[in-house]
Amino acid sequence: DASAPADPAADPATDLAAGIAAVSARLDELGRDDEEMSGMGTALTAMAWDGSGFDVAHVGDSRVYLLRAGELHRLTRDHTTVQALADGGKLAEAEAGRRPGGSEPVKALRSGGDAEPDFFRHEAEPGDRYLICSDGVADHVGLEDVRETLVRAASPAEAVTRLLGLAAEAGGQDDATCVVADVVAATREVPREPLMIGAAREPALFGRLAGLARRGRRTRRPR
Repeated sequence: DASAPADPAADPATDLAAGIAAVSARLDELGRDDEEMSGMGTALTAMAWDGSGFDVAHVGDSRVYLLRAGELHRLTRDHTTVQALADGGKLAEAEAGRRPGGSEPVKALRSGGDAEPDFFRHEAEPGDRYLICSDGVADHVGLEDVRETLVRAASPAEAVTRLLGLAAEAGGQDDATCVVADVVAATREVPREPLMIGAAREPALFGRLAGLARRGRRTRRPR
């Protein structure tokens, strides 16, 4: 049953919201304890798999892209001044998509802030390839280069390596981070142990979000 969740007892949307609330509370705590950290924040984009699709949470200027049947689709909208201009008709959407470096975020998770992430549901199909990337990639790698890389890469790991290389070659000085995942038909049981990456290694802050991760680079959709 393609609509059955990977774990019938799990509720990815609830866990995702709870994890983000924990991140926000931790930022508030850090801001109260250290004046220099007051007002500091972060972009956050997360996807939680349930066996047939993803619950997505997004705030800030990172992005989610979907490659389906060779076509590249952006699933998130930037919370930046450039995107706000595009939404107001003062800038072409194509220009917002090519966003030059330096666009200021207008919404992010911040200590002492109350920004609410965008939450939405996305149905997946076998053969889909997903990219989550920071502005350090999106600002410096053109959309056609992103699409071509995702199309040609034989594996998610190869796509990540190539995208980070392109960002570096373009002179990117900002943090460049990306995750690539494929959706394929399930052929065996997938291990459920969490994979800890990046800042998620701090369990007190990201323990709930890390619990949503699954070992391996390929997401298997039940038949």
